[in-house]
Amino acid sequence: MRPPLRPLLNQLSGYMQEALNRARDEATQRGPVFDFGIGDPREPTPLFLRDALRAAIPEVSQYPSVRGLPPLRRAAAAYLSRRFSLSLDPDAEILPCAGAKEALFHLPLIALHPERPLCFFPDPSYPVYERAILFAGGTPRPLPLSRERNFLPELAAITSDEWQRTSVVFDNYPHNPTGAEATRAHHEQLFALAREHGFLVVCDEPYVDLYAGAAPHSGLQLARENVVAIQSLSKRSGMTGYRSGFIAGEPWLIEKLAEARANFGVASPSFIQRAAEAAWNDDAHVIERRESFAKKRALLLTHLQARGLDCTSTGVFYIWVRVPARFTSESYAAHLAQRQVLVAPGTHFGESGRGFVRLAMVPTLEDCARAIAVWPEEGTA
Repeated sequence: MRPPLRPLLNQLSGYMQEALNRARDEATQRGPVFDFGIGDPREPTPLFLRDALRAAIPEVSQYPSVRGLPPLRRAAAAYLSRRFSLSLDPDAEILPCAGAKEALFHLPLIALHPERPLCFFPDPSYPVYERAILFAGGTPRPLPLSRERNFLPELAAITSDEWQRTSVVFDNYPHNPTGAEATRAHHEQLFALAREHGFLVVCDEPYVDLYAGAAPHSGLQLARENVVAIQSLSKRSGMTGYRSGFIAGEPWLIEKLAEARANFGVASPSFIQRAAEAAWNDDAHVIERRESFAKKRALLLTHLQARGLDCTSTGVFYIWVRVPARFTSESYAAHLAQRQVLVAPGTHFGESGRGFVRLAMVPTLEDCARAIAVWPEEGTA
């Protein structure tokens, strides 16, 4: 007799990234692919970061501390100072994590109060928010984001009673998958509600350095009370496989997170931390990466808009495309896959993603041009 395992596992559909991996493997059997599906950049991780990792591999391997190395925390605080003019205590307000996804998934396990089961998350969004809430035993509540509202949630639609029963609100700008950015007014309203009703706002900010126009703000610039921000090196520095980022917030909250996270076994290896230290201390490589993504975005936007497609993209990493009228998200993705162009159906990101597909700016500039050459004419309005 097999153990029954948790019923939630049978209720969840396959994880988005695994579905996109399967689609890529199938397409690769037919020939070269133009993969805009998974947000895993092709640009090489900068050499100085690889050198920093190699140089830090110790002769004797020892357990790392969940609180991280002091030089890494100082580098993270220095980055926040340069980028956002924020002054944070690296010993009390910075906590390294094994990538943003890891931190996001574990936060509801720590922050969810049984008497306040509601947790809000954007729809469409990165699937980890809803699944983190479900695994923690919370009640997930989507915040629908529409093109008409510039992909900002209608916070006024949530009642005071609902806010009083809320533990966590996930906030993600610049936004995955739409590429939209938040106004300061949005964050001011959300943070005021958090202070009034006593819930935690988790600002997931992995794309904050990949912008096309004015540099986006961090939530921490507008509030420090009841707010944590999560930063990641995956896209900023091309370190997706290193799994490295940090959580920033109030000292009392960081202390509680550190105590809880010591139970999870998520401390980053010391050699990863040394490479992360080098990454947070350098901005030049980020400028180069931002320019690379911007060139690809400009090329594709020009093509897609010339075909009459409605596109949203204020950042440089994602383009959110409304599919032509005769298609669904899935059928348009399949239509493009016939030309070896792979995109993510909007429904992978939630109900509000219906009727859209997402393009991640990960192929090379040359491959973006080749994808344009084979893009089907049916996209024309």
